[in-house]
Amino acid sequence: MMTYGTVEGTARPAGRPRSAKADQAIIDAVLDLIGEGVGVSELSIEAIATRAGVGKTTIYRRWSNKEDLVVDALAALKAPLPAFPGTSVRDDLILYLNVIRQESGNPRTRCVMNIAMSEQDRHPRLAERFHEVAVEPRRAALRAVLHRGMETGEIRRDIDVEIAMAVIGGAMVWSLKSVREAKDLPEDLAERIVDELMAGLAGR
Repeated sequence: MMTYGTVEGTARPAGRPRSAKADQAIIDAVLDLIGEGVGVSELSIEAIATRAGVGKTTIYRRWSNKEDLVVDALAALKAPLPAFPGTSVRDDLILYLNVIRQESGNPRTRCVMNIAMSEQDRHPRLAERFHEVAVEPRRAALRAVLHRGMETGEIRRDIDVEIAMAVIGGAMVWSLKSVREAKDLPEDLAERIVDELMAGLAGR
């Protein structure tokens, strides 16, 4: 969900109705420029406006600063997880890993995410907001899956949930970095990763 405004996401006073077409053009312009290798520091409102075909005032009516705009653009790129089926922890984890794989298979997504993560030291507020808007909701969803599995007995009650989460996501990310393109990975990679992990996490 786009915040449109201050870092807290508060709404701006009522005024001229927003154009959804202009909103999308601005978001796309940010993603295109970053995807082409423009760093956050070098990204300018003027360049975004020119690429989007809007005036700078159109952008400033929607976002109070560049970093909030970039956060919303990155959050839009990182689509929310689909609903977990809930049939089993295994099924939910496979879905989670396949989403990561699909996103990494998109060249623009991969480029933008790499740049976003590399800018954390230079733009800590951006990194904090991106984590809040796009990363933590996914972590919360995965955390809920594991806690449900602990309650149902599918996985051990004594696991370190945060470490388990890092291992689950890290296994897919490591695999993706080992190939040129996501399509080069085995089709059943998510299943294989989850089955290996479940062997260690499974309840006794």
